[in-house]
Amino acid sequence: MNNEQLHISGIQSPMVHLAPLDIILIILYFAAVIFIGFRAARKRKSGADDYLLASRTLTLPMFVATLVSTWYGGILGVGEYSYRFGISNWIVFGVPYYIFAFVFAIFLAKKVRATNLFTIPDKLEQAYDKRTAIAGGILTFFLVTPAAYVLMLGILAQLIFGVDLTLCIVITTFLTVVYLYKGGFRSDVWANAFEFVMMFLGFGLVVIFSFTKFGGLDYIRSHVSPTQLTWHGGHSLEYIAVWFFIALWTLVDPAFHQRCYAAKDGTTAKRGILISVLFWFVFDFMTTTAGLYARASLPTLSQPMYSYPLLAEVTLPTIAKGMFYIGMLATIMSTLSSLTLISAITIGKDIVGRWKNAAQDSIIVQRWTKIGLVFSALFSIALAIIIPSVVGIWYTIGSCIIPGLLVPVLASYFDRLKIPAVYAFGAMVNGCFISTASLISGHINAYHGVPTYWFGIEPMYPGLFFALFWWGLGKLEKPHTT
Repeated sequence: MNNEQLHISGIQSPMVHLAPLDIILIILYFAAVIFIGFRAARKRKSGADDYLLASRTLTLPMFVATLVSTWYGGILGVGEYSYRFGISNWIVFGVPYYIFAFVFAIFLAKKVRATNLFTIPDKLEQAYDKRTAIAGGILTFFLVTPAAYVLMLGILAQLIFGVDLTLCIVITTFLTVVYLYKGGFRSDVWANAFEFVMMFLGFGLVVIFSFTKFGGLDYIRSHVSPTQLTWHGGHSLEYIAVWFFIALWTLVDPAFHQRCYAAKDGTTAKRGILISVLFWFVFDFMTTTAGLYARASLPTLSQPMYSYPLLAEVTLPTIAKGMFYIGMLATIMSTLSSLTLISAITIGKDIVGRWKNAAQDSIIVQRWTKIGLVFSALFSIALAIIIPSVVGIWYTIGSCIIPGLLVPVLASYFDRLKIPAVYAFGAMVNGCFISTASLISGHINAYHGVPTYWFGIEPMYPGLFFALFWWGLGKLEKPHTT
């Protein structure tokens, strides 16, 4: 879902034409998000439970809206991939996530909610020890750092308003997260619900107008290559299999866990995830279809990542075009705000809070979470400005972080799978270290630009192997010892 590759560095933005009315609609959208965020903040109650999880009161509709919108942020990457490889976008970035979301719903959702905890590191400390929890907090911070979304939002704003990219990055990030400082998770959820509606409305419009102008499947078939209508899109089975492993991200994704912790009960969490899969299916259908229409109608684009905006140029009238841009903005902003808040909570509660032995102190946790919110936003802005490229960021993060988190986190929820803390910590550190070392080594020893990874396999695999090896050693020990 949110793991698309996106090539940005050194690319000149194309010319797009937005009528004054479109610009006004977009400005009104930004204003509406801020208004909703601050309006929701007025309903906030005192205490960390409300600031971090909205007092665990998420109903089914709000659960679905916030989860669906949060888990789908890299829309420019989706446009590039679906333009270049057609319906394999659905297979690579859709199906694996449906599968593991289903697994999460069936086997984990109720267990996560039943813990009444706040974060993944909370569970790691409950199951293992403080050291493992802090290590898990550090890995979680890297997993959710939203720099890539900060950059994408800035690029889209630059495309709309035609001003300096750095200025766009700073302003749009501020507008996306400013209300979180006061309202926390409650403000994030209400803003997500509005963004959920806008993202579906925007992409629904571009698909309908494209169908009306160009025709249906026959038009697409006659204007794209046959490969783009195959499930693999010309990729090898090994390449596609890697993305299925990266989709394991779902099982340790902090946004999934946070929303399950915040649901009013376990049944809401389980049903909410299953319903969310249906919405992701529909949205993937619309984004993939839009990508195919872009390829069919604009077959020689030199900058495929702009396929959606350029499709809007040839299909959408005024107002509809503005609404489509709002849909793209909403898709990115919903993810950016949620990840920034989770990143802040990770700093405030899971790292600093534990380091100060104050992870349960409501006042200290809220204070440091707010500090973490500012730090996370500034860190992401700086990273986006210093390194204006997100080529393979999701792939890199998934390959390095998931092997460290996956085994200890999953084992913590099942008594039969639990291992002593020393082995959980070993699985976490070694899983991450081995995968990262293989990734770095592969790029250092690249042959003709192609990375040469250890054992000739993707970096994630040896990391997972070593994590499972440590888990196996732990199972040989007496359970629940440290």
